[in-house]
Amino acid sequence: MNPATPTVFGIVITGINSALLAVLAAIWLRNYREFGSTLLLGLLGFSAVLLVENLVSIAFFFSSMRTLYAMDPLVGRVVLGMRVLELLAVSLLTYATVK
Repeated sequence: MNPATPTVFGIVITGINSALLAVLAAIWLRNYREFGSTLLLGLLGFSAVLLVENLVSIAFFFSSMRTLYAMDPLVGRVVLGMRVLELLAVSLLTYATVK
């Protein structure tokens, strides 16, 4: 398996995660403004922190992580697996929130 393949898939999945988190943040911000619930404020904070983590992750995918994946392809597959799990979790949360 090409070591760059997990990196490319990781970048794409992290981009999708970031887009879904931005949608969640927008919905929760709108709802917080309307209802003022501290639960919504907590969800907004959660989405903001996870969005920052994803954006930092994309930066690492383009820089130092590429070298790490080249040295050990297993690392790339593990990180890709974690990104897929995050995508599943964020997708389920987005689906429940939009409904």
